[in-house]
Amino acid sequence: MKLPVQEIKKIGIFRALQLGDLLCTIPAIRALRRAYPHAEIILLGLPWAKGFTKRFDHYFDRFFHFPGYPGLPEQDFDVKIFPAFIDRMQAEQFDLLLQMQGSGSVVNPMMELFGARHVAGFKTDGHYAPDNGLFLDYPNYGSEIDRHIALMEHLGIANLGNELEFPLSEADLVELGQLNLLIEPQRYVCIHPGSRGSWRQWPVNYFAALADFCIDQSYHAVITGTNDETDITNAVISQMKNTAIDTTGKTSLGAVGALIRDAALLISNCTGVSHLAAAFKTPSVVISMDGEPHRWGPLDTYRHRTIDWLKAPDFHVVYRETVDLIQQVA
Repeated sequence: MKLPVQEIKKIGIFRALQLGDLLCTIPAIRALRRAYPHAEIILLGLPWAKGFTKRFDHYFDRFFHFPGYPGLPEQDFDVKIFPAFIDRMQAEQFDLLLQMQGSGSVVNPMMELFGARHVAGFKTDGHYAPDNGLFLDYPNYGSEIDRHIALMEHLGIANLGNELEFPLSEADLVELGQLNLLIEPQRYVCIHPGSRGSWRQWPVNYFAALADFCIDQSYHAVITGTNDETDITNAVISQMKNTAIDTTGKTSLGAVGALIRDAALLISNCTGVSHLAAAFKTPSVVISMDGEPHRWGPLDTYRHRTIDWLKAPDFHVVYRETVDLIQQVA
């Protein structure tokens, strides 16, 4: 490895993004943990990710809330607390700080403020990055999972595979059971119509049509979503001719994970839950609305069907993939 084990006792990982973004880094972080088994690994991320680090406590030891930065759209920049955050980061005295946010065009200069002994990550032409041999030219191709594995390999860390993970706890299973949904494993389909951003929203009448089809094939249709997605899930349900099971706002992330694990199929236009399906090897139909199916779609293209809606905006394409997967799991 480029950085010897005995020199690296504390590692900071900067990735202030959402669920799917973090799940895609887990194979790389798995390799990092194996390479530095005794190091303390700390995630610097958005507030919601504190629970993520607890779920993945075999990889992460601590969490810090990142207060935003100009040019990063995921949260507002809190200029009042940012200086204190930088002071705290400098006090941590990281041996290694990993920039796993993206190409580095915005955040690489900020990384230097943390005062880490070594800084590594992605860089891109025309933008600042330390000339220390630890930065990889951002691979603007392939899957998000493999991009981060490539960063580990650049640091001399062995690849342990690109399989995703999502640990479930007994509390997750108990919570799901308390909903009394009256469903059996493999006899229901999860329909997740919500997505972060209206521009990534597949038409609700199409979700309704696929949910009705699944019910006609003797499956229950379980509608999943957060409280913020109630309008979308209600719109789907209102356009169905059959009766769905609505779990909108009733489940934590862990309970949704348990639902997806035991489902026959997931239908979604949200990459976050599609990565849960990939982790559990639950078949899925993913409608890609962002034009990057090669980056965010599941790697197993036999079990998971990703449709690039920007190139093929044809409901019948999605319907045929759904029929094919339903026939496989029947």
